[in-house]
Amino acid sequence: MNKIALLGTGTMGTAIGRRLLATGHRLTVWNRTSARAAPLVDAGARAAGSPAETVRDADVVITMLTDAVAVRHTLVDSGAALALRPGTPVIEMSTIGPRAVAELATLLPPGVPLVDAPVAGSAEAAETGRLVVLAGGEEAVVERIAPLLGTLGTVRRCGGSGRGAALKLVLNTALITAVTAVADALAVADAVGVDRRTALEALATGPLGGAVARATATDAAFAAALAAKDARLALDVLGDAPAPLLRAAASALAAARHPEGDIARLTDTAAAEES
Repeated sequence: MNKIALLGTGTMGTAIGRRLLATGHRLTVWNRTSARAAPLVDAGARAAGSPAETVRDADVVITMLTDAVAVRHTLVDSGAALALRPGTPVIEMSTIGPRAVAELATLLPPGVPLVDAPVAGSAEAAETGRLVVLAGGEEAVVERIAPLLGTLGTVRRCGGSGRGAALKLVLNTALITAVTAVADALAVADAVGVDRRTALEALATGPLGGAVARATATDAAFAAALAAKDARLALDVLGDAPAPLLRAAASALAAARHPEGDIARLTDTAAAEES
C-alpha cells in the first residue's frame, strides 16, 4: 500500500483518485476549490489544507491539473516541492507538453525524480483501470512506479523525460482534428439536406469511423476549453510549420459555444439553437 498525494481533483483527478482508493492505496488530496475534493474524501481520502501538506510524507505525488501554469503554481510556487522527501517520484499526469515537463524537472529539488505520464481515456476508463498511461522518464524510476501506474490501465513506456507528454500531444492532435472533421462533414450534410443519422451512419463506415464513435460518445468529458489549450500546445511546438487542419481545429475550439462541454458538442447541429 502506497501513501499517495494527489494534487488536482477535477473530473480526471477524481476518477484516478477513486481507482487508487479502490485498489487499496492511502490517498491524500488537495484541490484549489476544496469542495471538489469532497467526493474523494467521502470515499476514504484525506483532505489536506495546502499542496505542501498534501505531499509531506507521501511515497508518490500525482499532479492532474489544468495546464502548466497550474502545475507550476501548485507544485513549485506554493512551496510544495520543498516539502518532498528525496527520492519521492512526482508523476505529472496533466497535459502540459514536453517543454513544460523539461522546465518542471529543473524546478524540483535535487533527488526528486519526475515522470511525465499523461493518459488517454475517459473518466470512466480511469475508474475501471482501462486508461492508457503514456510514461516518460528515467527507466529505473518508471520501472519503480509501473505497478502503481498499472492499476490505472495499460502502461506505454515512451522513453526519456518528456516523451510521454510528447506522445500525448500527437494523440490529442489526431483526436481534435478528427472530431472537427466530423463536425465539418455534418455541416455539409445539413447544407445539402442529408439528415444527421444518415450522415453519421455513412461516415462511420469510412476513414472517420473512429472519430464518429468519439464524436457521438456520451460518457466523455474532454472540455472544448481544455482541447483548445492542448491545440495551442501543439501549435507552439510546431512554430511556423504548416498545419492547416490543426490551426482550423484550434480556431473552432476557441470559438466553441460551450467551452466547458465535451468536444463532441462541436458536432451538435442544435448547439446554436440552445445557446
